[in-house]
Amino acid sequence: MERFFKRKLSTDSHSPSNPGSSNARPIEVDEILANLQADPGLRTRMVDYSPNIRDEIRRAYLQKGHCQPRSYKFPQTNQSGINRRFNAYWFDDHAWLEYSIAKDAAFCLHCYLFKSNFDQVGGDAFTKVDFNNWKKAKERFNLHIGPVGSVHNQAREVAYNLMYQTTHIETIVIKQTSQARTAYRTCLNASLKCTRYLLRQGLSFHGHDESAQSSNKGNYLELLQFLANHDEKVKAVVLENARGNLKLIAPSIQKDLVNSCAKETIGLNLSDVKYRYFSIMVDETRDVSIKEQMAMVLRYVNNK
Repeated sequence: MERFFKRKLSTDSHSPSNPGSSNARPIEVDEILANLQADPGLRTRMVDYSPNIRDEIRRAYLQKGHCQPRSYKFPQTNQSGINRRFNAYWFDDHAWLEYSIAKDAAFCLHCYLFKSNFDQVGGDAFTKVDFNNWKKAKERFNLHIGPVGSVHNQAREVAYNLMYQTTHIETIVIKQTSQARTAYRTCLNASLKCTRYLLRQGLSFHGHDESAQSSNKGNYLELLQFLANHDEKVKAVVLENARGNLKLIAPSIQKDLVNSCAKETIGLNLSDVKYRYFSIMVDETRDVSIKEQMAMVLRYVNNK
């Protein structure tokens, strides 16, 4: 019966060795990172790596640094009848520049790592295509860098952000925290100024109607509005411009501010009284020994 039917052949699916193929066999990331090619002319293209591990590979290359064999004896090639070669001092003028010993060509690390992230504009020199026209090297280096928004400059910026991502985020958070702290301090100082003025003058704080539509919201809110109208820094952080619930205008907040001022005033008065008491006591006991004076002071403190 077998001659009437064709046997179904089983095909062996050999996974390709290309690390970027979707059918590629799983390879440990550590193994890939441990065997990254240093020579830019022999590296695997970034698009051939799996998207899931590209950032790790990019970070590893950036940590290793640029391939710049400064002590290497660069070979000479005849170009337009003149022997020319790569010059090591070009590394000093262009930190992004790399040199491939295998291909005697110049490459750009940043563009190799990140050019695939952008629309492919311009040529592939310094990335996939070897560049070794040393006669026009400086001219082509500057042309490769291009204006501010060029692909090279965008790639360089992305490389920086990838390496200093954590620091960048922390800086933003610290900056925002510092701004919030400054805004709160300004708002609090304005509220304390209003509180001190009203306490010194013996005036009431609350009004009969403190709503937004009221024509007279009370001494505290009206005085705070007066400060805001005459100080742009205060205006930016109080009343309707305050962040969230940090308005410091609720009746309970006003009572807390009054109690704080009262405690500070009482503390200053007690300090003054104690100072006067000790001064009188010392004057009255000039003939008493220092040891006895200290004993008197301790007894006074313990009785309080």
